[in-house]
Amino acid sequence: MRTPLSFSLSSSVATLGACFIALFGSVPCLHAQSAVDEALPRTVPLREAQDRNPDPRVVEVDLTARVARVKTGPSQSVEAWTYDGDLPGPLIRTKVGDRLIVHFKNALPQPTTVHWHGIRVPIQMDGVPGISQPDVEPGGSFTYDFVVPDAGLYWYHPHVMSAAQVGFGLYGAVLVEDPNDGITIDKADQQVLVLSDIAIQDDGTLEPPDSGGDAGNVFGREGQIVLVNGRVSPSVSLRAGTLQRWRIVNTAKSRYFQLVLDGQPFTIVGVDGGLTTAPVTRDQVVIAAGERVDLLVAPQGKPGGQLVLRGMPYDRGYGSSEFRAVEDLVTFNFTNEPALPNAARPNPSRPIESLSAEGATRVSLELTLVGVDGKSEFQVNGVPFWKSKPIAAKPGETQLWTITNKVKWAHPMHMHGFFFQLVDEAGKPIQPIALKDTVDVPINKTVRYLIKFDDREGEWMFHCHILDHAEAGLMGTVRLGNPPPSDIRHTHR
Repeated sequence: MRTPLSFSLSSSVATLGACFIALFGSVPCLHAQSAVDEALPRTVPLREAQDRNPDPRVVEVDLTARVARVKTGPSQSVEAWTYDGDLPGPLIRTKVGDRLIVHFKNALPQPTTVHWHGIRVPIQMDGVPGISQPDVEPGGSFTYDFVVPDAGLYWYHPHVMSAAQVGFGLYGAVLVEDPNDGITIDKADQQVLVLSDIAIQDDGTLEPPDSGGDAGNVFGREGQIVLVNGRVSPSVSLRAGTLQRWRIVNTAKSRYFQLVLDGQPFTIVGVDGGLTTAPVTRDQVVIAAGERVDLLVAPQGKPGGQLVLRGMPYDRGYGSSEFRAVEDLVTFNFTNEPALPNAARPNPSRPIESLSAEGATRVSLELTLVGVDGKSEFQVNGVPFWKSKPIAAKPGETQLWTITNKVKWAHPMHMHGFFFQLVDEAGKPIQPIALKDTVDVPINKTVRYLIKFDDREGEWMFHCHILDHAEAGLMGTVRLGNPPPSDIRHTHR
């Protein structure tokens, strides 16, 4: 029996609140408190992968997925799933046009892969079992080898049982730098911030990935502990007024981050696929799961004082913001040096050729949630992923996608392997033009974008990056060209 699901899991705000707490638990007070300390690091610590290739245009690293005990706070640690024993995994730093070689080993108790989120890789390197590669079994290995064609901040994570494995700690960042991007800022004043969360039970172990049952699938599970580069509310030292560049990625499997800095402005110079055509200034920035943002910030305050980057409660569905506390993400401790005067911020721009909707193939997607045999099922155009057929595309073809969300939850929709450009109802580019691979589709809203396919034939996934939603059916594929048929729809991952 199939019926429309209007979300019968709770019939009142009070019941929803109880359900939310039952799913995610209460939020512990884990804010780090520290006085002004000029010996603090200037950046939030994040270990970098070691390049073992002497060629300056080749970055070659080893990466092992394994279980390791990691510290998440001064007195808290957990046995997490990690890359190289770190949470998050090591930062892989490259330059645009470099060849990246990653010798991956799986020391986990389950199969896994590595997906390079946002990077325009060959299909064979995309890390999706049944499409691009087989599972990497426990004790097995796989070498990822590709050129990084675009500057920007990207990230890596599994595409096997993604909700569970990302939730357990498997994620890391890839920074592809462009020395000629027009932003000259000391490396010590550049932050790479990996935002995430983790769910830990009262006994100190990881929360099971099926906690909350069907309700957890619909809500999208969030961890009660919020982490920045694997730490709870880290502190750094900073001279007031120092111009900073913050590249931020949201690797949480469900949580949105709404960033504020005590009313001080952020200059957004880039998003998923690197710099935009022009900067914009905002007092707050929302980063959905899977998205990235590149910010210029000059934190202001009194010498010897503090300023906190906070995550404000964000409603991604059913009033979920009402059950979240304000989160202290990073504390900036100002040194006793006099504040620097306001300096002109760089005004980087990037020429991006706008795509035209004229002659574009129309693709319409409707996102829904229904009840099937007593369980919740997310669907795209009336079917879950495991019953879907691929969307056909030809090399060189431009398509206009229209995605309408009829679910009472927002959905950050991610496209593998390709960037797209957001457009308005008339098909005109939304300014500034940006290259995106993940876009939030709000509740009862429609999002439109243009995407141009190149000649990398294969079957490319798209899905909601609330990973519980994806695994409950909110996925699909694009079959570009005439690749051999895949068997991924025969598995539920």
